Amino acid sequence: MPQNKRESFIYSVMMCFTMVLWMSIYNVALHMGVLNFDTICAAWLGFPIAYVFAFCCDWFLVSGIAKGFAFRFLVKPDSSVMRKVICISSCMVVPMVIIMSMYGALEGCVKSGNWSLLFIIWLTNIPKNFIMHCHFSF
Repeated sequence: MPQNKRESFIYSVMMCFTMVLWMSIYNVALHMGVLNFDTICAAWLGFPIAYVFAFCCDWFLVSGIAKGFAFRFLVKPDSSVMRKVICISSCMVVPMVIIMSMYGALEGCVKSGNWSLLFIIWLTNIPKNFIMHCHFSF
C-alpha cells in the first residue's frame, strides 16, 4: 500500500496504465468481435486519451471517495494492509466501471454517429466491463 503522495501517484500511474490498456483491448475486441493485431492497434490508438481521462477520474474523483467510504465503513486504520488494499480497490471498481463504460459508449457513438444508442450501449457496457475489471483487479 502506498505510504505517501509520491508512492500513491506512482502506483496510480502504473495501475491505471495497465487497467486502461487491457480494458481498451477487451472493449475493442468486443466491438470488433475478434481479438487480433488490428484489435490491438485500434485499442492502442484510442489508449492515450482514455488513459488521461481515466487517470484524472481516478486521481481527482474516485480515489478520495473510495478511500473515504472504505475507511468509514469497511476498514479501520489498524486493519491489515491486505484488507485495506482489497477494500479500497473494491470501492474503486464500481465508480470507475460506471465512468469508463460511459466513456466507451461516448467513444462508440462518436465513431458511429449514432447517438440514439448511447444510453443502451452504456448500460450494456457496465456488466461486461464490471466482470472484466474485477478479474484484472484481483
